[in-house]
Amino acid sequence: MAAHRKPRQRSLGGRTARTAFTVALAGAATATAFDGTGNAAPDPTPDQVKARVDRLYQEAEVATEKYNGAQEQAGAARRRLKDLQDETARRQQDLNAARDALGSVAGAQYRGGGLDPALQLMFSDSPEQYLDRAALAERVGDRQAVAVARVRGQLREIERLRGAARVELASLRSRQAELKRQKQTVTGKLDEARRLLARLTAEERRRIGAGTVSGGAERASRAAGGGAREGLAAPGSVTAQAPDARAAAAVAYAYSKLGSPYVWGATGPNAFDCSGLVQAAYRSAGVSLPRTTYAQIGAGRRVSRSELRPGDLVFFYSGISHVGLYVGNGQMIHAPNPSAPVRLAPIDQMPFAGATRVV
Repeated sequence: MAAHRKPRQRSLGGRTARTAFTVALAGAATATAFDGTGNAAPDPTPDQVKARVDRLYQEAEVATEKYNGAQEQAGAARRRLKDLQDETARRQQDLNAARDALGSVAGAQYRGGGLDPALQLMFSDSPEQYLDRAALAERVGDRQAVAVARVRGQLREIERLRGAARVELASLRSRQAELKRQKQTVTGKLDEARRLLARLTAEERRRIGAGTVSGGAERASRAAGGGAREGLAAPGSVTAQAPDARAAAAVAYAYSKLGSPYVWGATGPNAFDCSGLVQAAYRSAGVSLPRTTYAQIGAGRRVSRSELRPGDLVFFYSGISHVGLYVGNGQMIHAPNPSAPVRLAPIDQMPFAGATRVV
């Protein structure tokens, strides 16, 4: 009698499991397609792009001013370090000369010091002459003691200078690290803004006032090579309203730079950032201004909005991150951002933060 065997059940492994998994995936994909959750997010509208780009430019400008400040501080630290190194080298030369002189005196004493002074007096042919020489030697010894004390002082001063140089070197390295951080922040935000603008058509960019999406450095190069610019002579009616001749000269310079490209960190003559344009305008008039917006606002007498005259500096945003040069009739000349050249604009275009008259 044959034994009855229970039929073996096949596991869900192998082909059956793979088939079930594939069917499940297909069902999930179908369900996702019906409920719409798998659809990509819609592209932002030109107005949304403009809002995002404007915010990126403003954030980049804050970082640019921090970069400018760190660059200015790094330059000052570099100059102080060089001065300290030069002074240390001069002091080292003086110390070496003093050491050589002391070495000569010590050698002479060693060569002439073989006899006890009492015996030298006893055997001397002329005791009077010996006593005169002894008195002279004593005075020379006093001067030698002074020379030794001077050398010790020089050694201490050199160590002080070297310590100060180490402090300046640490400061310089800190500023250089800050420069690197701010540069990465600026370039990251500008690159993101450029990518957003590149999604729009030329007509859409024109409509939102974004201009070109090419890099500022490229446009600066073209300007340096003689590209067309919109620079104009300042109207006489504008310069006549300036507080003095230097303010009028600064306004005239700004007018001559209309159409110049914006390049962050640039101070002219062919490209500018906002504070760089203002600094260059007054530099042309013989007035030295600080490099950054938050330092420039303290460089003169504060004036109210109702008191504005051509040549006054006008500042924007709560962090004082943007500046322009007022030219009258509610207008300023400023370097807006990488997608717009130096241009005339109403001061109502941005949140007004204050004004300064520097002359």
